[in-house]
Amino acid sequence: MNANNPDLRELVTFRLAEVRYAIDIQSVREIRGWSPATPLPNSQPFMQGVVNLRGIVLPVMDLGRRLGGAASEPSARHAVIVIEHDGRTMGLLVDAVSDIVGIEPGSVHPAPDLTAGAESLLEGIVTSEDGMISLLDLSALVPETVAQAA
Repeated sequence: MNANNPDLRELVTFRLAEVRYAIDIQSVREIRGWSPATPLPNSQPFMQGVVNLRGIVLPVMDLGRRLGGAASEPSARHAVIVIEHDGRTMGLLVDAVSDIVGIEPGSVHPAPDLTAGAESLLEGIVTSEDGMISLLDLSALVPETVAQAA
């Protein structure tokens, strides 16, 4: 919410490759730089591993891979967006965090059915002055097996 316009929904935008994505700012706990993760045996291919976040074991998801892209080769330029959603805390590995944008109610358009499975991870598409932004559905993004491990 925005103090000037309480109906405005605020989103954190970020990039994966050359594509802009967003998540609701209400779910973001913090944004931190990349630190190497410890891989876990038998974890899903899109899970980067776990990191120690001030004494909490935080699972980190390679978001690009989760969305059907190639695995990331994390470096110091990458960021981890720490989210809390439905009582679960996890990190999302992204290429770069871009901005915070406010959107009007009703400005989220349904995602077109163009890709094999990724559209079910989207809440919709937001149009902005800078182009299109894919708004992720955090409930669909984190599979139950990851949620139980976290």
